[in-house]
Amino acid sequence: MTDLFDRIYKDKGPLGKWAKQAEGYFIFPKLEGQISNKMHFNGKEVITWSINDYLGLANHPEVRKVDAQAAQDYGMAYPMGARMMSGHTKYHEQLEQELAAFVQKEAAYLLNFGYQGMVSTIDALVSKNDVIVYDVDSHACIIDGVRLHHGKRFTYMHNDIASFEKNLQRATKMVEETGGGILVITEGVFGMRGEQGKLKEIIALKEKYNFRILVDDAHGFGTLGKTGAGAGEEQGVQDGIDVYFSTFAKSMAGIGAFVAGDKEVIQFLQYNLRSQIFAKSLPMPMVLGALKRLEMIRTMPELKEKLWENVNALQNGLKENGFNIGSTNTCVTPVYLEGEIPEAMAMVHDLRENYRIFCSIVVYPVIPKGMILLRLIPTAIHTLENITETINAFSSIREKLEKGIYKRVVASMM
Repeated sequence: MTDLFDRIYKDKGPLGKWAKQAEGYFIFPKLEGQISNKMHFNGKEVITWSINDYLGLANHPEVRKVDAQAAQDYGMAYPMGARMMSGHTKYHEQLEQELAAFVQKEAAYLLNFGYQGMVSTIDALVSKNDVIVYDVDSHACIIDGVRLHHGKRFTYMHNDIASFEKNLQRATKMVEETGGGILVITEGVFGMRGEQGKLKEIIALKEKYNFRILVDDAHGFGTLGKTGAGAGEEQGVQDGIDVYFSTFAKSMAGIGAFVAGDKEVIQFLQYNLRSQIFAKSLPMPMVLGALKRLEMIRTMPELKEKLWENVNALQNGLKENGFNIGSTNTCVTPVYLEGEIPEAMAMVHDLRENYRIFCSIVVYPVIPKGMILLRLIPTAIHTLENITETINAFSSIREKLEKGIYKRVVASMM
């Protein structure tokens, strides 16, 4: 027998092994100041491209006013207890009704957190006789939810409909033996690549196969579709989504999440979602704040229009300057470069300290070895000057990377 902690002492994990070199700067960095297009990092003002405040609501004066008033009126504790027992209010119900109407579903149910909510939703929807089919590039919350499943699961290659149908056929054969059903899970927007999930093509296969689909639309809600109802509305297939899921942590600039669908399905989830049954209700400032944010999304289309003006300016500018941004068709803007992890760290240090640009860096094992991904999240509060300055900075660091300057910097520190 070994000490349980022996493994922990020896293997810190794919990210933890970089803690000594990266913590406080590349991992767990401290952005300070009000959430905005410019914040402070390491004592310097930087243009921030890592905040998911798509519509610029986080510090909007009307939002701040409602948040503050709700905290003054109710504090951060009310309502106490889980929704089922003592944590239910008319405002929770109102928010659920308004969310359901906005995403064109019969009913909705509030969740405390997106990650926790997705894990629990998957757990509640399937039994051991059911089969799950999901995109291999799904977010970690989906993967962790699938891990709870006691039945079979199949992954299909990212956004590959031929691969999807092949695995759907395997799942169909399986459930014919078990007597279960099939749950398909994908994302409205894949947050790393910026690609929309192929909802239209997947839902079209409902005519041929018997399955239900759960869509995580965290990045699509508020940013896509005529009204902002998300990727399903954008692709004209919102009706075909059986269970629609989104978080408040992106366009709503808040805390919480929701799941929406047919009334009977949502009622089942209300009585079977363990993460909500055994957890304290969402506090009143979060609920009233979300109601205000949703009202502004519905009544102020200029927020989304400004967002997309900035998205188009950024993405078109990057492409015109020869940058590879993949096949994004959403606000998420990945910039792909070639290099190793040490080079990436030197490059991002240069970008932050000398060019005053703060964006997220993604390296192996999230993406293949030899690749560097700089992930930009444009928002409605960025300016065209921010965009021009960033593209110029990227051109400069790309030249340094290609000339091997960052490789030499790393070598000199060894």
